[in-house]
Amino acid sequence: MAWSQDEERMLAMIERHLTDEDPKLAARLESFNHRVSQRAGRRAERGREGRGGARRRPGRSTLIIAVSWLLIATLIATLLVMALRHDAAAFPV
Repeated sequence: MAWSQDEERMLAMIERHLTDEDPKLAARLESFNHRVSQRAGRRAERGREGRGGARRRPGRSTLIIAVSWLLIATLIATLLVMALRHDAAAFPV
């Protein structure tokens, strides 16, 4: 959504007053804006590189889910092996 001319003029006026009243704050905000724009640029570059065939690492939650499923499968397999080897659970012949 674009700003109206009145809104842009008001924002410019507020910016001028803030810069005049507190130059340190204005310098900090300018530095912050510069760092944010640099970080956004780096993220955009990484995004373009990532689409070119580079593999992404799985997230922490993905690894936790995979390990959980592996443990559950191992537990079920162990219980089945124990139950089938036990004489009381053997199928009658």
